[in-house]
Amino acid sequence: MCEDRERRGEGCRCRGRGMRNLVQPRLLLQLVRKPAHGYELMEALGRDEDEPAADPGSLYRTLRLLEEEGLVRSTWETGEAGPARRVYELTGEGVEYLHTWAVTIRGNRARLDRFLADYERQFQIGKGA
Repeated sequence: MCEDRERRGEGCRCRGRGMRNLVQPRLLLQLVRKPAHGYELMEALGRDEDEPAADPGSLYRTLRLLEEEGLVRSTWETGEAGPARRVYELTGEGVEYLHTWAVTIRGNRARLDRFLADYERQFQIGKGA
């Protein structure tokens, strides 16, 4: 149903279609790999076909929030060409926060697995008809 609607350009009506609020852990995971400026982070997040691309305004608001909370820090990088760019890097607190996210995501995955198992049991009963 949702796939047909999306092919027609109508969008999915199913509220559970996307996993919202994963921008924070995705950003933190990117910054574990290496410090990066906002545009690099936006490109990296946009590579995953299964995840919606972060819009620039939301991405930079999230980075500012993470910095205010001490989870990332930024410095200005000046190059020979072009304007200065803010480069973000993960702090020790940010690494701990990423670990907390992983625990939360694992718990959510376990609950989703239980739901899917119950759902599949329920509909296997009716499949013989």
